[in-house]
Amino acid sequence: MPITTETRLREIYGPPIPRSAAKVIGHLDRHCRAFIAASPFVLVATSDGDRLDVSPKGDRPGFVVIEDDRHLLIPDWPGNARIDGLRNLLVHPGIGLIFLIPAVRETLRINGAATIHDDPDLLAACALKGRLPLTVLRVAVEEVFLHCAKALLRSKLWQPETWPESRPIATMSEIMLDHSGIGDPAESDADMTARYLEILAAEGRGEAPCSNGP
Repeated sequence: MPITTETRLREIYGPPIPRSAAKVIGHLDRHCRAFIAASPFVLVATSDGDRLDVSPKGDRPGFVVIEDDRHLLIPDWPGNARIDGLRNLLVHPGIGLIFLIPAVRETLRINGAATIHDDPDLLAACALKGRLPLTVLRVAVEEVFLHCAKALLRSKLWQPETWPESRPIATMSEIMLDHSGIGDPAESDADMTARYLEILAAEGRGEAPCSNGP
């Protein structure tokens, strides 16, 4: 039977650890600012009130702009144009973020509300090498807290000696062909990465292999 009450969950898990319950703050202090400035990767969670989406976004460290101690700007660059997360935000402004820094075992979690903008001043605030993003998410921060290292310690995510020696799954082209009927099964992972890099070089975007909207 599924668990349907918090009472039952508390019977299993017990009360929250006091420090964990007390660590939530409602603004971006110096530690949060430093974490975001060093992070090249964030997971963006959105919902339309019915379905959920989580999207990865990555760029140079600090690509998420700290507007002030309660607001963030997240640039959205050309990607696959599904815009699942953006469509969600049109209906429901709630947003959840998890920032990661390579080799740092803790993650930074932020919950808040987001709006979508194409105002010239906000686009300019997130410009990269003279290029402007298509839109900017302006996140009003409501909750901020550092998440402990246990998940990354268990997964050994940042330990290169645990990484597979070769790609353990089919190439994206193979998977896309099976899932959509569209794709080139002969395109290797190296070929696809090279193609991404050519596109990004033509856009003047730097070295990140892919950037998709939420």
